[in-house]
Amino acid sequence: MRLFLVRHAETEWNELKRYQGHMDIQLSRRGHEQARMVAARLALEDISAVYSSDLTRARSTAEEIAATHALEVETRRALREVDVGAWEGLSIEEIRERFPEDFERWKKDSANVRFPQGESYLDVKVRAMPVIDEIVRRHRAREEGAVVVSHSGPLKVIICTLLGLDLNERYRFSLANASVSLVTFVDGLPPRLELLNDTCHLLPLAASSCQAGYSPNTRSPKNDGA
Repeated sequence: MRLFLVRHAETEWNELKRYQGHMDIQLSRRGHEQARMVAARLALEDISAVYSSDLTRARSTAEEIAATHALEVETRRALREVDVGAWEGLSIEEIRERFPEDFERWKKDSANVRFPQGESYLDVKVRAMPVIDEIVRRHRAREEGAVVVSHSGPLKVIICTLLGLDLNERYRFSLANASVSLVTFVDGLPPRLELLNDTCHLLPLAASSCQAGYSPNTRSPKNDGA
């Protein structure tokens, strides 16, 4: 089975580098272009289902992908971004200024420490992984391809969990807006990461050259960007 993991396309808050969790922010004009490009990137892949977070920025991206395969998007609330609580809509600078103690505590162990009035990434793992396990079970026996469109936080948690990595290791890699990652499942073998943060399909929008695994708009390592 091939599991394509797609981060939603860009929103205005992504461009402004503001934390967005459960706030239902829509795609920007550039984001809609990115969504069409990632859909074209996946158009020739053998895909039998498209799953998405229920938030608009993910669902809109997923709908572009699903349309190229004549599929309907199956939404899952459990694939939502981490609830960033009181940090919603703030920049990293504003967070450091308004929540200095909370920020330092979270920075030391962001996998387990909850955002003020929000979730931890461990909470995200608890709610998201059963959905991923269900998707893999559903499509693995028939060796089908499936797409999951979600957010930076959950996708990093999913990748780390599938590869057996500690959740705090998620800051060692980036996932750009509208990027594609690929995990394959073969009987008798552990999940294999075949592709990470592929943004080559976004080349027409990039100011510089791009290759698989490189993002022209990589964000701060301590801001998943949602």
